[in-house]
Amino acid sequence: MGRRAIPKSGSLQAVLFDVDGTLCESDALHFKVYVDMLQEAGYNGGVPISEEFFKEHITGKFNTEVGEFLWPDWDPVAQRKFTDDKETRFRRLAETQLITKRGLNKFCDWLKKNNIRRAAVTNAPRINAEQMIKAVGLGDFFEHIVIGYECERAKPFPDPYLMALKLLGVPADKAFAVEDSQSGLQAAVDAQLAVVGIVGATPAGVLLQTGAAFTIEDFEDPALWKALE
Repeated sequence: MGRRAIPKSGSLQAVLFDVDGTLCESDALHFKVYVDMLQEAGYNGGVPISEEFFKEHITGKFNTEVGEFLWPDWDPVAQRKFTDDKETRFRRLAETQLITKRGLNKFCDWLKKNNIRRAAVTNAPRINAEQMIKAVGLGDFFEHIVIGYECERAKPFPDPYLMALKLLGVPADKAFAVEDSQSGLQAAVDAQLAVVGIVGATPAGVLLQTGAAFTIEDFEDPALWKALE
């Protein structure tokens, strides 16, 4: 797959950020909550799920998909209650245990200094997204927060990124996205955006195969700053 290079600083007008796993180290908290709740519910005979299971079947998936996969014999109302309860527990942990991605504040300060427009684009529930954004100190940083489930189609479809570009009034070739998941990266690529892949639950190789221009470990990564020169 051809990869789009990110715009250089002289032509860059906007950066669009995913939230979960991109602004903050949230995967470990999601994993912990799922392990605890599934054990309590007797899933898999009470044997804890593995990180591999979590990454393959849960990470980056819609809550409706997760509920249907985990509990195929439950009715939709019960499935929804399980995933809603999971999000409530996650928010409680996130209040005190969320870790900001290294270098995030430095990068955000650079964007503000250079008058680069900003939007958050996420499939997380709005209440989760707003809490995480506030927790990492970016409560007044984003001009728009676009929620996938509030669009006609969520990620991996391009609709949320297309909406963010429309709200900002910026063409795709003057912006880039930062994503940590395959589904989110696919959404950005299909919106004709260049994408920087941030390595976390999804390996660098998968992000590159999906179309990332390059990958970084965090916002201190020299590859990011070199690309912006």
